[in-house]
Amino acid sequence: MDNLRFAGDDDEDLYSGFDSVHPALDTRQLDADQGFQEAVRTSYGRRPPTQSRAPTTAARLTSTAGLRIGTGQGTGLVLNSSVGQVGPGSSDGLKRPMTSMRGTGYTSQSNVFDPLNQASKGPAPALISKTDESPEEKIKSLERRVMGLIEESCMAASRGEIRLALDRAKEASSKERSLIRQREQAGLSDGHNLDLTFSVLFNLANQYAANDMYTEALNTYQVITKDRMFNNSGRLRVNMGNIHYKMGQYNKAIKFYRMALDQVPNTHKSMRIKIMHNIGLVFVKMAQYSEACTSFEYIMQEEANFKTGLDLVTAYYALGDKEKMKKGFLRLLECQLDIDDDEKYTASSEDTQSNLILEVIRNDPLRKMERQMKQEAERSILTAAKLISPVIENTFSEGYNWCVDAIKNSQYADLANDLEINKAVMFLRQKNFKDAVETLKMFEKKETKVASTAATNLSFLYFLQNEIDLAEKYALMARDSNGYNDSALVNLGNCCFKRKDYEKAREHYIAALDIDASCVEALYNLGLTNKKLGRYEEALDSLLKMHAIVRNYPPVVYQIASLYQELSDIDQASEWYLQLLGLVPTDPHIHQRLGQLFDTEGDKQQGYQYYFDSYRYFPSNLEVIDWLGSYFIEHQVAEKAISYFERAALMQPDEVKWQLMVAACHRRSGNYQQALQTYKQIHRRFPENIECLKLLIRLSSDLGLKETAEYAQELKKAERAQEQRESRAASGSRPGSRRSSSRASRSGSAASGHEEPGALPPKSPGPGARASSRGSRSIPGSAMSGRMTRLSLNDLDENEPFVPSNKEVDSSYVDPLGPLQERPKTSMRRKQDEDDFADEELGDDLLPE
Repeated sequence: MDNLRFAGDDDEDLYSGFDSVHPALDTRQLDADQGFQEAVRTSYGRRPPTQSRAPTTAARLTSTAGLRIGTGQGTGLVLNSSVGQVGPGSSDGLKRPMTSMRGTGYTSQSNVFDPLNQASKGPAPALISKTDESPEEKIKSLERRVMGLIEESCMAASRGEIRLALDRAKEASSKERSLIRQREQAGLSDGHNLDLTFSVLFNLANQYAANDMYTEALNTYQVITKDRMFNNSGRLRVNMGNIHYKMGQYNKAIKFYRMALDQVPNTHKSMRIKIMHNIGLVFVKMAQYSEACTSFEYIMQEEANFKTGLDLVTAYYALGDKEKMKKGFLRLLECQLDIDDDEKYTASSEDTQSNLILEVIRNDPLRKMERQMKQEAERSILTAAKLISPVIENTFSEGYNWCVDAIKNSQYADLANDLEINKAVMFLRQKNFKDAVETLKMFEKKETKVASTAATNLSFLYFLQNEIDLAEKYALMARDSNGYNDSALVNLGNCCFKRKDYEKAREHYIAALDIDASCVEALYNLGLTNKKLGRYEEALDSLLKMHAIVRNYPPVVYQIASLYQELSDIDQASEWYLQLLGLVPTDPHIHQRLGQLFDTEGDKQQGYQYYFDSYRYFPSNLEVIDWLGSYFIEHQVAEKAISYFERAALMQPDEVKWQLMVAACHRRSGNYQQALQTYKQIHRRFPENIECLKLLIRLSSDLGLKETAEYAQELKKAERAQEQRESRAASGSRPGSRRSSSRASRSGSAASGHEEPGALPPKSPGPGARASSRGSRSIPGSAMSGRMTRLSLNDLDENEPFVPSNKEVDSSYVDPLGPLQERPKTSMRRKQDEDDFADEELGDDLLPE
């Protein structure tokens, strides 16, 4: 028993050392933790009741007074595991040892729950306000801002927004100056950022030059080049030379180029060659070709390239030295084109991976650059050959042959065929069709592509010469040689169109469009073919597609307007004609078309404006002259129509109609004496004209002249002669041929009554045809009507309205200004009640139709 120690002894704690636990495991303040208590009270925190357990040995040993500690279900006893108290019945405050819980952080002391042991550190210190930036930090921040502005300026310039780029460059320059002042104020001048200053000034000068502010750009470049602190600033003199070149100051440009050349070391060979090339170009601009040749020859010796070779040949051409031209062309052919062959990009193995790689690199940027270099080389060689061929030999053909032989003996032998085809084109420009055909026929037995091109050109040549069979033959050869030759199909379609086989032509044009949807020739011709076939909607669709490809092409716009007119869409037709007038404002035919459209719609005032504009641009159009004269007569302003009919009479002096119209205008305006004189002049020139005699009799009778009886006798003679001619014509014609007799009777006889229903009107004579003395003829090519136009007595009566000669009057038209005042009757004497010709029947063929 001496060795027993009870838990209640205070001399030494049996469980000392177990109170120091990790703060994260301290649960002494769970009673005060509202979140924990809330979780316990919720349904989620409740746990089912545990079974009762027997008291432990240590608990039994702690009871010195024979007190037995019951289970958790004992009466009046509540165990609290977090505090270690025995229960509310314990008066001595004996704490229960919790040996099984102290190792996990549970103790009998009631402390605050602090798993991270933050209580020992005390409260967090207050936030410290940020102090002001130091001068160094401010300077760095401003430098970043300046660099950002420079980048924005460069990006804007790359997008083409040169004005915005200049504004950003100016802002960066202003910020950079303020940065220098801050450095000086802070005493940090030793740390000046020269690279930043150079970038600001260089970008500003570039943006000035891009905005054509050359003086400001030169001043900025001058600031950079004069500052010795900037390394390699002398190269910027090249930019200054470029600016002087743009300003036309070639001497100063050469000066700055040479200054830049002196400051570029020999190790920078490419830079020196570019400067020398600029110097040579300026000498060419100044017509100093010898100095230009010196610069170009130096480049060809150091590092030959196709561009410089072409410039050298051009300079020799300007000097007129044939031998040097040949030598220069041969040196051009010696230039190396350092690119791989096309065979490299051709799949030759069955390796799928290799084929995929070739498919990727076939159109990658490097391949595109190689293709562009090859095209530049071919363009330079062909341009040089076309330039010197006509002058290096005695004849044009010999010069081309020399160039072709030189190309065949070089590494660019493939270009010889292209040059020979170009030779044929040059023969065409010289109107030498025979040599062009012979040159192209040389390609018939050559390789497929070249033969197809030559056959296409031959087909076009024969088509121009109206040899449709040969044109079709070579077009078929071109198509057979190359099935994807859209030009050959277009030529085939043209041949069919010429033969009026529109369906077959349409098929060829559609086949050409299947090969190349952007073939404008096929689109345009397809539209014309559909128009011929009456397929106006399809024709309009084709022409609108071409209009989308080739904007503002007058023939296309005209065809579109014409199709809308055929579709009776007057508004759209007028709109397209007005658009066409914006492209060709002086085309009289378009003005006439617009006048016809407005006249058809009833807007005669607007129609008159366009007809007058057409007459102003082309005063020799008889249709326009006739319409304008009829317009003034219809509006009872006959004196204004006289000038138009007089011009028509000058154009067709053998056409009696215009002179009769002049006389009628004088009579309608009340100038009877002048009308009488005009009729007499007409009678002297056309003595057998029955209409003129009748009008002379009427006017002489009204004026009471003695010549009335004389004119009456001449009229009877003319009528008898007319009857004899009609009878001879009737007897000479075949039996039953009513058309010939009726046509003869309608040629101007007053006795011929009406035209036979359904009979076709006679064709109008040409401009040089001589008018028949029996009557007048119609205007050739009348736009309004195809019927003949004649003049009669009833037509010229003052009491009856005048009917226009080549169109019917639109009686529904109402003048917006109101009816015109009735003209006073200014005749000197009243008309006789008895008319000498009252019993004479006037034929309808004398009336205007």
